[in-house]
Amino acid sequence: MPVRNAVAYLPKCIGSIIHQTEQNWELIAIDDHSDDDSYQVIQDYATVDPRVIVFKNTGKGIIEALRLAYHHASGQLITRMDADDYMAPEKLLLMSEALIQSGKGHLSIGYVKYFSQAQLGNGYINYASWLNDLTMMTANFSEIYKECSIPSPCWMVHRSDFDLCRAFESDIYPEDYDLAFRFRKIGLRVIPVTEILHHWRDHEARASRNDDNYKDNLFAKLKVPHFMDQDYNQERQLVLWGAGKKGKQVAKLLHEEGVPFLWICDNPNKIGQIIYDMQLQDQSILLQKRHLQVIVAISSVEGKHEVEDVMRAHDQHQYYRFC
Repeated sequence: MPVRNAVAYLPKCIGSIIHQTEQNWELIAIDDHSDDDSYQVIQDYATVDPRVIVFKNTGKGIIEALRLAYHHASGQLITRMDADDYMAPEKLLLMSEALIQSGKGHLSIGYVKYFSQAQLGNGYINYASWLNDLTMMTANFSEIYKECSIPSPCWMVHRSDFDLCRAFESDIYPEDYDLAFRFRKIGLRVIPVTEILHHWRDHEARASRNDDNYKDNLFAKLKVPHFMDQDYNQERQLVLWGAGKKGKQVAKLLHEEGVPFLWICDNPNKIGQIIYDMQLQDQSILLQKRHLQVIVAISSVEGKHEVEDVMRAHDQHQYYRFC
């Protein structure tokens, strides 16, 4: 569990772990250069409960903290916790039982729920609902290019599988999204625990709101290399659909990597323009060609519905929603 300036949340967080119905656990907490009393608060818990272990980060940032925590971990089942959240009482029991029963090669995932002292935005509510729906259907990897489809503090995996996907060795941010792609790459199968097991706190100081490592422009830089590694098929012509902000980010990355692709959009004001040495073409090209790979980078709700209609009519195309 990485910890930075979380003193206000630690009693609720650590209390929820101490009072788990499953009592065979260890908590490795890493204080990441907090300016408050977070380290001392955790140390106070460690003094009375030897299952709570705390170190100060020898590096800097969440990845370095996670890496150090895993170095000191002795358990054979691995999960991650965030210092501002709290667990449902049966979280560790239900996730570990599911994982042990299914054996190695599996990834246990539970439902999540956001909460906030302020008004919770619809974006967070919708994101949690989307995650839980995917988990229920064991379809988390099916929409992985849209957004991180594995809830970062609500998964559990066998240590040997975690090592197989290189654990926290990667330096790539957002680290939870990168890890989700690596879970997918080694072929882990999702085991759903269809109960709310993790309560996810939204607040103004959370890292995803403030840390430059979680800015939107990094998501395309993460998705494109994983696409090239895991899904790109040179035997199919690649098409990029969308010329808005996200479409341009993807186009720039593909162009820089020298990946050949056709670029289409449905904006008549952009069709015919040349951007990154590529001429934007009308989407009717999808009717003229067969067996394409299509990256869809369209954010609008109307555009997404149009994409779904077109792709249903041309089911020989493979398509990947990047937003």
